[in-house]
Amino acid sequence: MSEEVQDDASTRNKSPIAQHSQNSETHGVDVSTNVSQIQLNQCTMCRSLKPSLGEDIFKLQDGASALPASNDSGAEAVVERLKPLRISSPQGQPSASSISKWSCPTCTYENWPKTLKCAMCSTSNPVPSAAAPERPHRNIIGINDICNNQNELHDIDNSGRRSKRRNTDWLWLQACLGVVEGDRSCVEAYLASGGDPARALTAAEVQLLNRASAFDAGHTLVHLAIRFQREDILSSLLSRISGGGSGVKRAPSYIAPDLAKAIRRHIASLIRTKKGSFACRYITEFCTFSLPAEIEELPAAIQEQLFSELLDRDAQQTLEAEPALINWSLELTMRLGSRLYALWNRSAGDCLLDAVSQAAYGVFDRDNTLRRALADTLHHASRSFYERWHAWECLQATLLQYTPEESQLRSEWARLVAAAAMPGTPLHQLHVFALAHVMRRPIIVYGVNIVNSFRGEAIGYARFQGVYLPLLWEPEFCSKSPLCVGYTRGHFSALVPCEPDTAHRTPYICRWGSVEGEAGVVRRWVSTCMTAGGLLAARQRLHPRPLLVAQMLEEWLNHYRRLAQQTRGPFPPRLHPAAAEFSSDADTDEE
Repeated sequence: MSEEVQDDASTRNKSPIAQHSQNSETHGVDVSTNVSQIQLNQCTMCRSLKPSLGEDIFKLQDGASALPASNDSGAEAVVERLKPLRISSPQGQPSASSISKWSCPTCTYENWPKTLKCAMCSTSNPVPSAAAPERPHRNIIGINDICNNQNELHDIDNSGRRSKRRNTDWLWLQACLGVVEGDRSCVEAYLASGGDPARALTAAEVQLLNRASAFDAGHTLVHLAIRFQREDILSSLLSRISGGGSGVKRAPSYIAPDLAKAIRRHIASLIRTKKGSFACRYITEFCTFSLPAEIEELPAAIQEQLFSELLDRDAQQTLEAEPALINWSLELTMRLGSRLYALWNRSAGDCLLDAVSQAAYGVFDRDNTLRRALADTLHHASRSFYERWHAWECLQATLLQYTPEESQLRSEWARLVAAAAMPGTPLHQLHVFALAHVMRRPIIVYGVNIVNSFRGEAIGYARFQGVYLPLLWEPEFCSKSPLCVGYTRGHFSALVPCEPDTAHRTPYICRWGSVEGEAGVVRRWVSTCMTAGGLLAARQRLHPRPLLVAQMLEEWLNHYRRLAQQTRGPFPPRLHPAAAEFSSDADTDEE
């Protein structure tokens, strides 16, 4: 009986590895000390491979010998034997065992020192200051907080120059919000402080404004005004950028934007394509824009304000300077009442198309209707236009005593055709000639001979001036009433008359054909007359205004009529003191 008890005790004290030879139904592993079934090839706990009989896996380590004899338990023996197999940390870096982790008070899981919550149960670190250094808290400031606390920030700032810069930044952000919300006062305050109207939004400012649907990096106030259709704000911004004179510009299309949009749709509906070999786009209607005669009924001060907001005074002064290009004849301006006015125009690369559209209908070509018609014309009727352009270029080269190569001409032609299809790209003489065919009427360009820089230095010749005739059409298919545009400082402006009639001279002749036949060619395509003083002048026929154009001009005039009523006031004018001496009685013989 005692021998059996001793045998049982000795069996329990043996390690699982020692029991392997005695138990044929199970096998032990040397990592997790779990006893697995003999038919299994891996441990059910740690997935270690089953060791071969009579083989000690710890002999695989370098310099290892047989297992030392020890009375410790199997788990402790395994830990001691695995120490040589551990991968040591690089020198200078603490090992994983040397880093003190914090124990979760809820689930007792040991977390890394920098973690703020337990990875198992999400319990907060009881000692956060020791786990990770606390970072300084940054308040998220919105644009409204910036605007409201502007004075407080200025008091904190000790540098005057830095404070002024911050003030400009606040006004800039307020101006951006003002364009989106339609608040013009914010934009005027920013411009009055000397802010740049061409300033663009940065990525940091877009994030600060916190309205991704409204603001994009790189956009200016002009982009925002166009995007949100703020016509009055846009006119003020463009007048500051384009150099068309100081002050706000109010074109008729800005006063009545809905009617202007309807007019542009009307223009798009009038464009057709000529069938046949000459597939040219053309407009089926002839219209000439003119200023209404009711302007003379307004007070002198209101008339001055109207012309200041409507005209490009710089272009007008340049074209009327000696030698004058327009309004040069007293006979035409005084006796016949003929005078041309340079309308203010946008400064984008579409100024030629805007000027032609203004001269015909009084609106800008915002929808690029004329540009698309121009590009399609040069693309589909390229053969006819290329022959004319090729002959003109060869003639100019002959005058300069050189011969251009065909490859050079082809390359230049491809560049001009591509420029017609890209909005915002400046156009050339070829495009004016093609526009005369799209409009089916002559286009007279009054322009300077030399283009000057902003310092007044001559930088090149301007070759736009002349009479552009639709020579590729039949004369009966076109109108003889010309459209007039001006070209100054690299910019086009529409030249329009005032009702009821107009007549003006033709200072330049387009040199097509022989020099002797120029006058005959012009009279064939342009309506001309001989004045009493012996001047050959071209006549514009003022066609009846379309209904939409008439309504737009009426709303535009009503704006200044209301200003005139506000200026006069509700009270009748006072009588002169001498009027008190007169009565309503019948006059005597002495009186």
